[in-house]
Amino acid sequence: MSWRFIDTHCHFDFPPFTGDERASIQRACEAGVEKIIVPATEAAHFPRVLALAARFPSLYAALGLHPIVIERHADDDPDKLQQALAQQQNVVAVGEIGLELYRDDPQFARQERFLDAQLQLAKRYDLPVILHSRRTHDKLALPFTRPDLPRPGGVPGW
Repeated sequence: MSWRFIDTHCHFDFPPFTGDERASIQRACEAGVEKIIVPATEAAHFPRVLALAARFPSLYAALGLHPIVIERHADDDPDKLQQALAQQQNVVAVGEIGLELYRDDPQFARQERFLDAQLQLAKRYDLPVILHSRRTHDKLALPFTRPDLPRPGGVPGW
């Protein structure tokens, strides 16, 4: 029996894959990866992630606002996420979202607001979340003590 895998976190929309999508998917398939979830990191990436998922049957879209680029998110980006989730039937998760303390100016209070808004959207659309946590494991766990949580998801940790 050969092993089959689902890659739950591949930023296939990033430049290293541009123009090489088909070959990259083929290499993944040859390595036993059947399906790949592509999490968006910012609203500007939503169209590309959705287009990739529509073009390649083995790719699945996740939409979210990543904390490491918090300075690039507009205040209305959670609204853009809500609009995208309302219009799309093929989004499998909200992500990549979370908390990040790697940068010198992490804008942590803003990260927390964006995280809360995205958790509420995941709950509203009954989607799991793909969480990012770097140097924030304890802080990231706090929202998950609330009863109004979305379905479980994945957590890559640093």
